[in-house]
Order: sequence, then structure tokens, then C-alpha cells
Amino acid sequence: SGLIGRSWAMVFAAGGFKVKLYDIAQQQLTSALENIRKQMKELEESGFLKGTLSAEQQLALISICTDLKAAVEGATFIQECTPENLELKEKIFGQLDLIVGDKVILSSSTSCLLPSKLFTGLKHVKQCIVSHPVNPPYFVPLVEIVPHPETDPSTTERTYALMKKIGQSPVKLNREIEGFVLNRLQYAVISEAWRLVGDGVVSPTDLDLVMSDGLGMRYAFIGPLETMHLNAEGISNYCERYREGMRRVLNTFGPVPEFSGEIEQKISQAMSEKIPVVPKVLDARRKWRDECLTGLAKLKKKMKSD
Repeated sequence: SGLIGRSWAMVFAAGGFKVKLYDIAQQQLTSALENIRKQMKELEESGFLKGTLSAEQQLALISICTDLKAAVEGATFIQECTPENLELKEKIFGQLDLIVGDKVILSSSTSCLLPSKLFTGLKHVKQCIVSHPVNPPYFVPLVEIVPHPETDPSTTERTYALMKKIGQSPVKLNREIEGFVLNRLQYAVISEAWRLVGDGVVSPTDLDLVMSDGLGMRYAFIGPLETMHLNAEGISNYCERYREGMRRVLNTFGPVPEFSGEIEQKISQAMSEKIPVVPKVLDARRKWRDECLTGLAKLKKKMKSD
């Protein structure tokens, strides 16, 4: 019932589903429910609440539970949201494997642990899948659906259909790969950003501006492949025009950074000057970010319906 679990609970409730939020500590659950109530009320007041139900109706769908067996009784879909720790996740899936039936889907929110690491050896492995959200899932709809080599295709299809039903934007990976797709793309950007700052080419704040007021403006609506397609007379024409230049630039990329030392300190200082590392300040900036994401999501939805 941490940040991701709470966000998932809100997403499923917005889709009209009954949700049981499980955790080992009653106090953690109580504060999670209070936090969800506060968020939903604020979203309703600002007109950004997802789904067709009111905040009270959605809240009525969420209950809390400290007993795992009672929590999963009658469930059709289980979304695990424990910290990114392989042993902890293996433990919870091991426990679930002993108490669930043959119909329920066992899904993990992991951002980088491979399904073959998480689910191998479970008797319900065919029902296991990774549904990796983007943080925070309530405001960013993408979900990466990653199967274990033994996952039944129907598990993938049912998960995909459920994510569509609750208003998320699922993508199916045909096989597992380190970092899945989102983090591979994200790490490629972070890696080059780190090198450019480290080599003194650009300041950390200007680097972020290149993304927020440059690439990010396009990528909020279309991906890199469609961008190529539209920036020339189709993909083939783009490659014809730019392949030599792209290869020349890509060949100048340095090795994978260590993400430590002087460059870390330089970037940390710049970010801390902009947003001091104080809980109150960080929370305020996150709230602002989420409001921006909500506004963008609303705009995108309107554009699609138009």
C-alpha cells in the first residue's frame, strides 16, 4: 500500500472494480486509505477525477486487509506492489502460489526484475505476468505487459483487456528483456544527458530544458519513429537523408557512465538549487508535476475525441 499500490487502487476503483488493498501493517493501510481519500477529493474538486463514479462511490469500492488469504479470496487479478527487492517479491509470489486458484492472474509492478527471475518454479507460472506502470500510474497511463516464457497467451490478453478497460495504455512485449522498453529508452536518454553535462557541453538545467521544451513537446503526443516519419517524406526518406549523420553522431557517444563522483555532485547541486531536497519542497514539486500530467492527459483525451 505504498505510492504505487495506492495509485493502482485508485486506477482500478476508477474503472469500477472492487479493490482490496493488502499490507502487513494496519497503520500503513489506514494512512494509505486516508491518503487515497484526500487525493480523490482533491481530484474531484479540480475536475480531474478519473472514471464515471464519484469520489465517494470509488472510495466505497476500496477496502483494506492485513490477511493475505482473505485479501485474495475471490480475486480475478492480483497486482503486487512490494519494494523492488527480488527476495521479497519471490516470497510474496511463493505465498500466493499456494493459495490462489487456476483462474486468477498474478501480476507484478516490477520495473526491472525479469519475469523469469520472479516466476520460474511457481505452479501457477502460466498465470504470471509483469504489468509495469509508469510512476505515478494514476496520471501516466502506460503499462508494459511482459510475459514469462511460460505465461499462457490468454493471461497476456486478459491483462491487456483489463488495462484497456480501466483507461490505461497497455503495450505488449513479445519477450522479456533487461529494463523492458520504457527504462531502456529512459536510460539511453539519461546516459547521454550525463555525458553531455560531464563533458561541459551544457549545464544540467539547460539539459533538462532541451527535453521539456524541445523533444518532450513532441514526444508527449508522438513517438520517435512517427517523428522520423513526419520529419521527412516517410521513414525510408528520413533514413536516406539522415542515416549517415545519425551514425556519425552515435559513434561519438562515450561509454556507460558510472553515475557517481564529480558529475553526480555537479548535477545534484544544480537540481538542489532549483528544488531543495526538503520533503515539503519535493512534495510540492511532485504535486505540481502531477497536476501538469493530469492537465496533459485531459488535453490528449480531448484531442483523441475531437
